[in-house]
Amino acid sequence: MPRHDASELAIRLGREAEAVCRHYLSSGHRAGRYWLVGDVQNTPGRSMFVRLTGPESGKGAAGKWTDMADGSHGDLLDLIREALGLVDFKDVAEEARRFLALPHPEPESTRMPAGGPSSSTPGSPEASRRLFAMAEAIPGTLAATYLSGRAITSLSGTAALRYHPRCYYRPDEHSPTEIRPALVAAVTDLSGHQTGAHRTWLAPDGSGKAAVETPRRAMGDLLGHAVRFGAAAEVLAAGEGIETVLSPRQVLPRMPMLAALSAAHLAAILFPPSLRRLYVVRDRDPAGDGARDSLVARAASLGIEAISLTPREGDFNDDLRQRGAGALRAALKDQLHPEDLRRFLER
Repeated sequence: MPRHDASELAIRLGREAEAVCRHYLSSGHRAGRYWLVGDVQNTPGRSMFVRLTGPESGKGAAGKWTDMADGSHGDLLDLIREALGLVDFKDVAEEARRFLALPHPEPESTRMPAGGPSSSTPGSPEASRRLFAMAEAIPGTLAATYLSGRAITSLSGTAALRYHPRCYYRPDEHSPTEIRPALVAAVTDLSGHQTGAHRTWLAPDGSGKAAVETPRRAMGDLLGHAVRFGAAAEVLAAGEGIETVLSPRQVLPRMPMLAALSAAHLAAILFPPSLRRLYVVRDRDPAGDGARDSLVARAASLGIEAISLTPREGDFNDDLRQRGAGALRAALKDQLHPEDLRRFLER
């Protein structure tokens, strides 16, 4: 994107600085001319501050932020990138335009979406739907090999996952496009309509993720949506990563679950109107703790019972791989509501 286009987006976001903060940093609050929050991942706290007023550009501009804990800083485009875990600047700009309800620019004829040539705007929901449609079922593919290597062997109810043998990967805007195999996940809204996609590029033999700087990337409209396994009604389990969520599903195959793809997105998931009990599949890290606290608070405000599922290791996939399905089953048995033990775990 030309520099002047990025500057114009940053200025427009700065004019709506408080609205941006309320949307992406909902765990924070306004204090005079600033928005205070724990960090750019929306962790509760006061170490990061965002200027809500000031000139359009330069020193002290509206939207400039600094995290006093680690010295990181930037503008509201940087905030959106970090909050949503985006990598490509075109995806950051797409999200900024979506927030501002600006018209999207015409796609450049020299660009291509991640899965292959298309008339859809790269990174758009339309491009994500085309990518997923081009992919294939994962049994017998490198995607299945990859998941098996993570001790995920039961693939019941995983129609949201597919395999693309020739998925486009571009290290950065100055590098040529590469073709690599990838696990592709559909991101959907509450009605099941696909709004985005997530790609995990794989090693040539499926033994792990591809040896690239950013082997995971998302595209499309992500905020509030998720990769879903099973149809949620009264009970739902929600976590960050796909493998993290699929791990407890190895022993709870009938429990509906979703992967929000990042801590920031987990804190912002939308709840089905029928939901009565939410399990938060947490990761043992500060971002995971912040997402859990925010999600639990939102659920409680709507009268939804929220229960944390806590791994013994860093996340539930670590537990599954290091301790085995039997130990994971026993650990989850101690954390589930009695009604859900009978419904989802006991056979």
